[in-house]
Amino acid sequence: MYALDLNSGKKLWEYETDNQIIGSANWWKEGSVTSIIVGSYDYYLHCVDAKTGKVRWKYESDNFINGAAACSNSKAYFGGCDGFLHIVDIATGKLFKKIDVATYVANSITVDGDKAYIGDYDGRFFQVDIKAEKTSWVWEHETTKLQFIASAALVGNKVLTANHNKFLYCFDKDSGKKLWEYNTGKQVEASPVVVGDKVIIANMRGDLAIVNLSDGKPVWTYEIGGQIINNPAVANGRIYVGAYDGNVYCLGD
Repeated sequence: MYALDLNSGKKLWEYETDNQIIGSANWWKEGSVTSIIVGSYDYYLHCVDAKTGKVRWKYESDNFINGAAACSNSKAYFGGCDGFLHIVDIATGKLFKKIDVATYVANSITVDGDKAYIGDYDGRFFQVDIKAEKTSWVWEHETTKLQFIASAALVGNKVLTANHNKFLYCFDKDSGKKLWEYNTGKQVEASPVVVGDKVIIANMRGDLAIVNLSDGKPVWTYEIGGQIINNPAVANGRIYVGAYDGNVYCLGD
């Protein structure tokens, strides 16, 4: 993992783990201390000082950590291939809670207050009540049972995610009721991005789509052609996305 100066591109520091890093890094600031949090295939969640790149602590899980850790209320939340939701104190690296969710979690945890939203490798999407340490509701497709790699997006009373069965889903975040679905046409690993009243979704065929947040109806589609597995980004009214053809695309006015 590297820290680079945004203006010059100069490397400020580097931090080495014992295995590959798959998930993105996150950060948390407490007082004057900013920490970088990242998981690795060495089974550890690493906390690194943002200024120096020096390790502050390492927390050991029982298997690979794939997604980025969510940071909220001075805690880091992450799942992994050990089938647990881990909640770790960012200041100390000590375990706060460890909740059994039964199977592989290959995406990033989404946290809203005392609720967490998780998709797993067995095709379940569910809400975990962190205080009660139990699953509140579970949704799964009647037949496909394919993995959730995309991470969930929360907006208002809605939670959105996408599955390897090609569909983008929108649920009521409190009840788990499916509000709508949109067939993207190919497996999805990139997470949905919500911008205002629209949702941007990309699939592994290389299609980008914008759909209404209210009903999932498409309002715009574009075919890049190279598969997309990472998340689109939006800035100043433009969409930026990288594809497997080796290009980064910018779309907009």
